[in-house]
Amino acid sequence: MSAFDKIKAGLEDAIAFAEGDETRATIHVPETIDVRAIRKSLGLSQAEFAMRYGFGLARIKDWEQGRSRPDGAVRAYLKVIEREHQAVDRALLAA
Repeated sequence: MSAFDKIKAGLEDAIAFAEGDETRATIHVPETIDVRAIRKSLGLSQAEFAMRYGFGLARIKDWEQGRSRPDGAVRAYLKVIEREHQAVDRALLAA
């Protein structure tokens, strides 16, 4: 696919999204995410954050200390927690 084709496809998706067709929207999962910043913005300890959102405490520590990084699905989940933690809390409390 040429650069022109990629740009054209992106613009078509943007127009469709602006017109209300969210099925053509492109999802962007961040390559990196600052777990510590998300956790601190919520005022939670590592243990509280792990328990509330279903992570292992050791995994939180590894991410925050740079020993490992969350995979794509977890980065997407963390992005939702960062942007809409109330919705995640409601969904998890309803389960």
